Amino acid sequence: MRKEGNAYCYVNKQTGVLSRAYETFTRPITDGPRGGFDVHIYHFQGNAEQSTYAQALWERIRREFPELRIYRFFDKPIGPHPVAMFEVNLFTPAQFGAFISWLVIHRGPLSVLIHPNTEDEERDHTQRATWMGERLPLDLSVFKRMREMKVATNANAIQEDS
Repeated sequence: MRKEGNAYCYVNKQTGVLSRAYETFTRPITDGPRGGFDVHIYHFQGNAEQSTYAQALWERIRREFPELRIYRFFDKPIGPHPVAMFEVNLFTPAQFGAFISWLVIHRGPLSVLIHPNTEDEERDHTQRATWMGERLPLDLSVFKRMREMKVATNANAIQEDS
């Protein structure tokens, strides 16, 4: 233990080897075409100040982070999202570190949902989610309907194979 400033901290033995988490996302987070993380940036569509700020932020992200995938600017709720938003996909831990630290400073009055992409969408949007700003209630019934549709599709596929 050593003193740094007004506090004591533990000094870890250095091995010269960095954690694999600097290069690849922790399983079960996907490294596929969908991206490892989704970032949903919300604005209240009836609030002109927030909508203007969100539109400007969307444009700025497109210019400053052209390597990221950014979706269209939605002006109304979509899917489980209770208010208007836009989405950004992150594909590497380096992109996550760079973009999220930038967004902490530049998100302004907007709320942000950050979630991993695994095989469990509902859990990704709830238990595994991280929020910046005010947490907004999601419409989780969307995930139940998605599960029901998947079960029905699988049942139809089994019947067709019979």
